[in-house]
Amino acid sequence: MATRFDLTDMQLMVNVAGAQSLTKGAERTFLSLPAASNRVKSLEEALGTDLLYRGSQGVTLTPSGEVFVKHARTVLRQLEHLRGEIQEYAKGIKGRVRVYANTTAMNEFIPAVLGRYLVSHPDVNVELRERLSYQVVKAVADGVADIGITAQGSGGAGVRYLPYRTDRLVLVTYPDHPLAGQAACAFEQTLDDDFISLFESSAIHSFLLKAAEDLGRILKFRVEVGNFEAVCRLIAARVGVGVIPQSAALRYAQTLPIRLVALTDEWSLRKLHICWREAGELPVFAQELVDLLVGDAQDSAPG
Repeated sequence: MATRFDLTDMQLMVNVAGAQSLTKGAERTFLSLPAASNRVKSLEEALGTDLLYRGSQGVTLTPSGEVFVKHARTVLRQLEHLRGEIQEYAKGIKGRVRVYANTTAMNEFIPAVLGRYLVSHPDVNVELRERLSYQVVKAVADGVADIGITAQGSGGAGVRYLPYRTDRLVLVTYPDHPLAGQAACAFEQTLDDDFISLFESSAIHSFLLKAAEDLGRILKFRVEVGNFEAVCRLIAARVGVGVIPQSAALRYAQTLPIRLVALTDEWSLRKLHICWREAGELPVFAQELVDLLVGDAQDSAPG
């Protein structure tokens, strides 16, 4: 007898995998918890194998579950592709584009492009997530994200890359800080200071934490805030120092008493890339966002 399952089953399993929680997966699929639990149990019985490991800390996929979710994402992605292809013939069908980006792209470059895109595509929603660069590439390769903006320029099976923007991470200090008068310094020279950072959930927070760990040091976070402006305002108030994208730092240096110091570490230069799956796998409306990002990169290139 053929195994029966429907699109709701597939979407539920994808959502449960993403949230690592049956409760949150049910909410994202607009199902009650009992209904979602019954669907998963029925699916497991029909397939003859467990799809989830259930524990006190939530749920994780079994090897069978990993295979099921991988193929479910493929099917759901193909449906998105179908919607895009027939969109001009079937008005009112909504599409969704999933974009993953690192902190610099998320805060400095993407908002303006997304603004233009969403105005011209009123029937498309964008799901925007901030991740570390390697996580962005993995999400695109796995089909979790449609488009990524990353500091990586390679990696991930079937992933295409194009140069996007270049920016630097710089040290921001108050005017009479001992490093403020220097043209450049190493990140290691800053690690005795208290740091002002974005929230722990931000990609740049994790990135700087790892950079300090690689030096065998601990980054001392004095306070964590929600945006680069708040970082700069607290630095101006002499609470500590911070490392943020140069594009943001230059903007706030026009009105706040802060100083910018270049970092000599190689990782401070951020060469961002647009990445997406091979041509033909994106829905039309998602490809149009890629085209806008490519145009933005060309417009911003030095003349």
